[in-house]
Amino acid sequence: MNSLSDKLKDAIRDVQDFPKKGIVFKDITPILSDATLMSDITNFLAVVYQNQEIDAIAGIESRGFIFGPLIAQSLGIPFIPIRKSGKLPYKTISQSYALEYGEASLEIHTDAIKKGSKVLIHDDLLATGGTASAASELIKRIGGKIAGYTFLIELGFLEGRKQIQSYTEGNIHSIVVY
Repeated sequence: MNSLSDKLKDAIRDVQDFPKKGIVFKDITPILSDATLMSDITNFLAVVYQNQEIDAIAGIESRGFIFGPLIAQSLGIPFIPIRKSGKLPYKTISQSYALEYGEASLEIHTDAIKKGSKVLIHDDLLATGGTASAASELIKRIGGKIAGYTFLIELGFLEGRKQIQSYTEGNIHSIVVY
């Protein structure tokens, strides 16, 4: 019987030189054609946090929007979108960060959470930790606390985990680590 990690590794597609030369992109779109695998992923990530008094799940655009709402629904808690700059319609705050292949900015609605709320951050990939750190800063700036992180994939050799460990007490869960 294959573990969930093995099933994910079998489904994830490597795309050479995307989005620029020298990058090997981990493409999760093949996972989306397998409803059973999607359910297994959602259940696995929800179970990790089911007894931890999480108030909300924040998903990072765009692939954090795939499993983030499913995990939130499974836990019976709200989903908070963290989007690229200029995509949210209401009052926002912004946080810039460095990517492994450029720079970007994320935004969150100023009223997305209540002060003191425990927020779990979800994204498909942990690379350098820049995106997750920017999301963490946004949540902290509007009064939230980081309850932990979930990722489908972690590129361990880029050591992004080190960058986000200070935001939470070790609650970082990745299903596949390369």
